[in-house]
Amino acid sequence: MTNFLRLFSVAVSVPTLCLAVNAAVPLLSNAQTPTQTTFRDVLPNYWAQPFIQRLAQRNIVAGYPDGTFRPEQAVQRDELAAIILQAFNQPPVRQIESGSVFRDVSEQSWAERPIESAYQQGFMSAYPNGYFRPNQPVTKVEAITALNRGLDLTSDTPVAVSPTTQPTTQPTTQQRARRRPVFIPIAITSLMQPLLISRAEAVPPAATAPGTTTPQNATQPERSASAIVNHYYIDANNIPQNAIPDVAAATQQNIVVNYPNPRELNPNQPVSRAEIAALIHQTLVSQGRIEPLPENSPANRYIVRTSGNNQNAQ
Repeated sequence: MTNFLRLFSVAVSVPTLCLAVNAAVPLLSNAQTPTQTTFRDVLPNYWAQPFIQRLAQRNIVAGYPDGTFRPEQAVQRDELAAIILQAFNQPPVRQIESGSVFRDVSEQSWAERPIESAYQQGFMSAYPNGYFRPNQPVTKVEAITALNRGLDLTSDTPVAVSPTTQPTTQPTTQQRARRRPVFIPIAITSLMQPLLISRAEAVPPAATAPGTTTPQNATQPERSASAIVNHYYIDANNIPQNAIPDVAAATQQNIVVNYPNPRELNPNQPVSRAEIAALIHQTLVSQGRIEPLPENSPANRYIVRTSGNNQNAQ
């Protein structure tokens, strides 16, 4: 009788084990499959499709578990921090103590490490009283400004930053310390969608009269930046004053992408996931890390170009 029970137990456990293995195989196979590069809501004729696909191929952006990319969805500040972490690895310019120092970002938050990294590398700053506002949508001009500040595009055009564009207040607990590695769980990055240049040349000052000199602290770069944005954007008057040099620098680097009208920046509108993908792609092109789009790509028409084959400002 005992032997019979043992045989019965083995007979029952084998199918059970098979079912368990079969249930686990899809999970294991998914972990080994190539990164998803096409999404059911990003059709081949979608304006940002080449930008999104190229970044997905490099694991810079990812889709949601349902196979969508949600290109029109607005990007929040915590997501922008994760995007920056995926796309760049800049040396830290400031350090904060271990643990979150932002009142509205807990140490248990999935975005605590990306936010810390984006802050330490100079891409993003805090709001007054130590708030980060992680769920606040990012405007297009804020995204451009974050890229430029973190990548030092406007080092020759210093401009004060206000909370309306890039917050200035820094956490009070800072120290010059070691850089800590930053990790994001794979499951979180796929759900929260982590999705951004070489130094720009200085904005050339206007020619001076013979025999005169231009002081180093002259305000000519700001005026030149204003001339650039006014030349290329029909809604330049909507750009916050302190962000004009950032937009001008990005424009000179052929980073800005505007759909459907390349001359309309819409600076204060929430930036979409598709627009972020386009900005990051062009930033990486400027850095020489990604090849430019093929000349026959329809998406080229939305890139604001200041030289070469450009008709945007005409």
